[in-house]
Amino acid sequence: MKKIVVLTGAGISAESGIRTFRDADGLWEGHDVMKVASPKGWDEDPALVLDFYNQRRRQLKEVTPNAAHHALVRLEEKYEVVIVTQNVDNLHERAGSSRIIHLHGELNKVRSEGVPSIILEWEDDVNLGDLCPNGFQLRPHIVWFGESVPLLGRAADEVETGDIIIIVGTSMQVYPAAGLIAYAPKGSKIYFVDPKPQITQELRQLNNLRVIAENATTGVTKLVEQLMAE
Repeated sequence: MKKIVVLTGAGISAESGIRTFRDADGLWEGHDVMKVASPKGWDEDPALVLDFYNQRRRQLKEVTPNAAHHALVRLEEKYEVVIVTQNVDNLHERAGSSRIIHLHGELNKVRSEGVPSIILEWEDDVNLGDLCPNGFQLRPHIVWFGESVPLLGRAADEVETGDIIIIVGTSMQVYPAAGLIAYAPKGSKIYFVDPKPQITQELRQLNNLRVIAENATTGVTKLVEQLMAE
């Protein structure tokens, strides 16, 4: 069974109604990203940070997976599929994909500020005073700016063994996630689905790159139909 590794970013979730990470003015939902997505922001105003992610968690309950998410699930009928996503939403899970690596964390999980290995499922608001079993404040299970990406090595291992790599909803210009494409095996097929593709130097060096200049719902659906027919 051939293996497909799918690298997804904000563009695939945007079509479900989740706004992309940063707007053109550099703000995230009206906030300076460093105030809501950095350890410094957390130290200075944890209440603001918790409220920000509480709002994102509530929004997640109002959106549903789109055609691109559902199309990727179909691939599991014929291929081994691993999804490596930069998104913190759970739309891939809700669509039915079975193997997902969340590089930047998950909205529906929290972790202990004092014991990071304590990670809990969490569907509702998180408030100051919500503590882990060890008595430490719970914080969003999100990888913030300035923090390491714990699952990056695991993601690289998956890309390294992929026969087919699909890039969708991400420009592959933000590191460290952008560096994953360098692990693609020589000879693997690489598909880049993007309505306005910007081919980076790393992508340009790939002789086997195939660009599908469509949005996620259209391009992924077409590509899945093609791969299922092969």
